[in-house]
Amino acid sequence: MISKLHYISQGTTPEEHLENIQKACASGVELVQLRLKNVSDKIVLETAKKAKEMTDHFQTRLLINDHYKIAAEVKADGVHLGKSDICPTVARKALASWQIIGGTANTLEDCQALIEKKVDYIGLGPFRFTKTKDNLSPVLGENGYLTILEELKTEIPIIAVGGITLNDILDIMITGVYGIAVSGEITRDFNSIPKFKELINGSPTQEQRWEPEKDKKE
Repeated sequence: MISKLHYISQGTTPEEHLENIQKACASGVELVQLRLKNVSDKIVLETAKKAKEMTDHFQTRLLINDHYKIAAEVKADGVHLGKSDICPTVARKALASWQIIGGTANTLEDCQALIEKKVDYIGLGPFRFTKTKDNLSPVLGENGYLTILEELKTEIPIIAVGGITLNDILDIMITGVYGIAVSGEITRDFNSIPKFKELINGSPTQEQRWEPEKDKKE
């Protein structure tokens, strides 16, 4: 089964992406998505090869954003496809049976279409406004997840994504999503990964809410 916490890589250069991936792996994240934008396929391939060596060392799973052929070439654990990327059924033909495919969704209809195309998980968002993505889809918030998941009734893992912080985890998880994908909040503090994992995997109780000030006093 796919991990419940995904780290989506950030950085201004490929080297910075790799540095952040290493920090995330060292801090205990179990799945990383390499998300390089506005660079050549050659650079994505070179970076993906290095990321694969790194994640293999930490026994962390690696997904490649968009580039399904590169995911196949470097034998990554899979690919994540955006709404404007290649159809998952086309990507599936290029990938091994053990490689997973995730797809981005913003609406109930998006989710249903991805389920029909037999993706392995759905990245549903954004939860709130985020600067990490251009041409952002309408923000969902907690009510958006509740509405879609109540109607969807699927066993395919739904991963919430988009501007999520530690303070949001309790409220998001009780909507019924399977897990969380995080970029900025983890990049700002890789030491937050154990807390993310604790909150995502724990029982949804009020006592679990992340309280930075209280933790500092203790």
